[in-house]
Amino acid sequence: MSEYLSHFMLFWSPAELNANIIIFLNLAGAMLLGFVVGYERSYHGRAAGMRTYGLVCMASAALVVIAGYPDFWFGGRALSPVNLDPSRTIQGIVTGIGFLGAGVIMKEGFTISGLTTAASVWASSAIGVLVGVGFYASAILLALLSAACMIWVHRLEAWLPSQAALVIVVRFRNGVRPEQAEMESMLTARGYELAAGTLTIAVNNGMSEWHFIAIALDKKNAVSLSELSHDLEKIQGVDSFQLTHAKN
Repeated sequence: MSEYLSHFMLFWSPAELNANIIIFLNLAGAMLLGFVVGYERSYHGRAAGMRTYGLVCMASAALVVIAGYPDFWFGGRALSPVNLDPSRTIQGIVTGIGFLGAGVIMKEGFTISGLTTAASVWASSAIGVLVGVGFYASAILLALLSAACMIWVHRLEAWLPSQAALVIVVRFRNGVRPEQAEMESMLTARGYELAAGTLTIAVNNGMSEWHFIAIALDKKNAVSLSELSHDLEKIQGVDSFQLTHAKN
């Protein structure tokens, strides 16, 4: 009985407890840094919020930090020597998070959403890895930079010159043969141009449906979606249409 008790107490030895305390602090710090990055996504109502980022960051830190204490595995009584390559652990984390990030990316027509969330989840795992290997200052800096990037860079993008893009779907009445020149002329008059190579035409039971992207020549002078919709209504033969911002 005493022999079994002594084996059990190995898991509660001072050295083992010290290692657990260090690991616990790493996990708690990684979780908090994950919360910092995830708050912006949670604030904007994204599916991946503070919980997702906290878990990813904390789990990444856990997988890396335990690789630094192989002598304490199984109460320091492993049946065979434990030889670890932390770089392979990190490689596995990056691969696994890649699958998680792919799950939040969605493509619908010309619109792609979820790229920022996927990239930030991947960055959250990198923060956890930095915490796990003991680069605490770098982990804090990366968390702050990631949060700042998601919160403020879109304002910089709005301020810098750029060409806004619209996804336009136009359905024509049965028997109508639309002219591309007429569509391009209307778009040009309203500050847009039909992006080359984006026009897709489908015909079903005599009804034509056009899918294309319109690029704003100058986003400050281009008309709004509501104004553009009024012009589409005036085109002869248009049955229905849909306007959305092209996001990625």
